[in-house]
Amino acid sequence: MYLPREAPRCDSVPILVLAYCPLFRKSSQPMSDLAFDHKKLSNWILLAMLLGLVVGTIINIFLSDMVWVQTFVVDGVLAVVGEVFVRFLSMLVVPLVFVSLITGVSSLSDPSKLGRVGGKSVALYMLTTGVAISLALAASVIVQPGVGANPGSVVEREISAQPSFKQVLIDMVPRNPVEAMANGDMLPIIVFAILIGLSIALSGRAGANVGQFFADFNAVIMRLVGFVMLLAPYGVFALIAGLAATTGLSTFEGLIKYVVLVLVVLVLHATITYSLLLKLLTGLSPRIFFSKLRGVLAFAFSTASSGATIPVTLKTVEQRLGADNKVASFTVPLGATINMDGTAIMQGIAAGFIAQYYGVDLSIGQYLMIVLMVIMASVGAAGVPGVGLILLAGVLSAVGLPAEGIGLILGVDRLLDMTRTAVNVTGDAMVTTVVAYTEDELDTDVFNETSQESSAAAAS
Repeated sequence: MYLPREAPRCDSVPILVLAYCPLFRKSSQPMSDLAFDHKKLSNWILLAMLLGLVVGTIINIFLSDMVWVQTFVVDGVLAVVGEVFVRFLSMLVVPLVFVSLITGVSSLSDPSKLGRVGGKSVALYMLTTGVAISLALAASVIVQPGVGANPGSVVEREISAQPSFKQVLIDMVPRNPVEAMANGDMLPIIVFAILIGLSIALSGRAGANVGQFFADFNAVIMRLVGFVMLLAPYGVFALIAGLAATTGLSTFEGLIKYVVLVLVVLVLHATITYSLLLKLLTGLSPRIFFSKLRGVLAFAFSTASSGATIPVTLKTVEQRLGADNKVASFTVPLGATINMDGTAIMQGIAAGFIAQYYGVDLSIGQYLMIVLMVIMASVGAAGVPGVGLILLAGVLSAVGLPAEGIGLILGVDRLLDMTRTAVNVTGDAMVTTVVAYTEDELDTDVFNETSQESSAAAAS
């Protein structure tokens, strides 16, 4: 790792950062400006999951009768490390959702950008997210990936009685926003953040100043998310090792069912939901649409970041799909901000999986609360690794499920993150195409231009 003379050496930084010096990308920037290597971190998380599985299995098979191992290792070190990591994730939920939502709403509600294009875009993005979370919850109820993967030692969890859906709607408006933040009541926090964001957007120069403060604050929160995610390998190892030491193979069979189910629903949503909307609203060919989007999908899958894919998506929807820049320059960045269909699918299935794992029957009101939370929180969800899991902690808390259930799925989330990012950018391109078509800003000749492209490629 290269560091300039003025930057602190690895042996002069705190021990937690010292352990992860290899996770910083090589750079000539000072230590404070270095970016995390998320790909390398994901590899460490996967390795930690495998090591945790091996260590936990060894304890389960060979050392389960040794009291000191159960007391000091399983119920001691592993339990403490795992719980501390879960608490770090829970710690980030309120500030992340609040600040991200304010930043997202205040930027997308810029009065100069409002109008038909903005209205159509937001409506379509919210519609597809609603369909995505509904599909996910339906799939988790039908397939039930968490059934049979119960903890080895059955522990009765006291799940607080959930209010009726009518009361949920009333409680969405907070009497005291500070109290809602202190209690971690996510829906009132989301509503308050949206109102603050709208007020900032409509307050002229004063709003611009406050908006810049929250934009800077959001950057700080994102950096904090990065630091917390550096602890993920430790947390995953402890959670998986503790799980394997006290449970059987049925838990991991359920995890495989969870991964397959998420991938299947992601593919179905991208190929069926987006194709139907494109065909019904424009009459254009979904086959041509997906064939021209292959490069974007490969880039999104490899980076696992909707934000990083924006330049590639813009170039593709303008030059290959025929959308005018006046529409695409607004809808694509907007989609990277508020279109989180892939994340919604993951959160819906994960909530069902974790509820089934702990033997909790979710009510209709709780399912509706999950739908509302995911749709509203998607407005401010940042396209960086780990944020979807942190928002999931808020969803679990809202419906009375234990946040430590995230440890079950954290180790396999990298593959799912890459796939759901590809789904997200597909939705961005589809909505851009539909909005441009309805505004007469789509060159259909360019969209349908397949034989000419082949000829040009052959000629070159």
